[in-house]
Amino acid sequence: MKAWAFGIGLVSLMAMVIGVQGRKAPQVALATTFLGMLSVDQKAKAQKPFDDDYRTKWQYVPANREGINLGQMDSSQAEAALALLKSSLSDAGWKRTETIKGLEDVLKEMENGNQGRDKRLYTFTFFGEPSADGKWAWRYEGHHVSLNFTYNHGALVSSTPQFFGSNPAEVRSGPMKGTRALPMEQDLGFALLDSLSPDQLKKAVIADVAPGDVVTSSARKAGIQKDTGLKYSEMTKAQQDDVQKLLHVYTDAQVPSESKRRWGRVDLDSVVFAWMGSTKPGKGHYYRLQGSKFLVEYDNTQNDANHIHSVWRDFDGDFGQDVLAEHYAKFH
Repeated sequence: MKAWAFGIGLVSLMAMVIGVQGRKAPQVALATTFLGMLSVDQKAKAQKPFDDDYRTKWQYVPANREGINLGQMDSSQAEAALALLKSSLSDAGWKRTETIKGLEDVLKEMENGNQGRDKRLYTFTFFGEPSADGKWAWRYEGHHVSLNFTYNHGALVSSTPQFFGSNPAEVRSGPMKGTRALPMEQDLGFALLDSLSPDQLKKAVIADVAPGDVVTSSARKAGIQKDTGLKYSEMTKAQQDDVQKLLHVYTDAQVPSESKRRWGRVDLDSVVFAWMGSTKPGKGHYYRLQGSKFLVEYDNTQNDANHIHSVWRDFDGDFGQDVLAEHYAKFH
């Protein structure tokens, strides 16, 4: 496994590549450049057909992943790969992703040098040929991160499933003490819960015990949960504003155009807020925000409730399934 370090800056590389490629979508240019830097053997690892079954087989636990990971790249290749990732996220999303990756060092120390905790194991996998004319997709994935991007005719049509996790949720010792990779997911969730009246709490809290993980896990298709909880229409204006703030934490990991596109799928009147487990931090708790087209789940139960899993799923739009199905029906 090769060691690598960054050379030129990511921003400089992005500007250079986009300038050379002209009017193509930035991700097309950056992905094409990265794949062109790989050897024949590396590219065979990194790229699969668009319709390969692995495209919808995602996960967020430590695993042997198909694709090419950072440890299998030289420094220039790693920089080009990360330039693609950075171009696809907001500043907040990029920071979140990098902080989660850095927690592998914390876990390695906590687990007495466990070699499986390695931030070079984060993997890039491409499906199809990057193009402004056809369909293609790519995924960045490793422990506690799964980011899936699907394009059709030059447009990003899906950025889900989107998974972020954090273990520890709060680092309590060592050089990274105090680090919280996902603070707003937790704090805004509790703020919304704490604002509820006793009658609202009776509707919102649907179980005294939280599930051990997000309910949908890494299923290829998100299952619609029971329509139980507190409805958006049953909230005060201030509480409705808090719901929107919380949802924006999940959408705003993406670049502004994608955050806006995803937000356009949110039918607030259909949203239901449900809570399970402890109503105080420090003990296992879970919440979800379910709408007609999407599901947000947050779970913090493992490792004495210091281990967060959070995900945004689209019921019909994960991996671009709805848009691609419509395209196939229209043109084929």
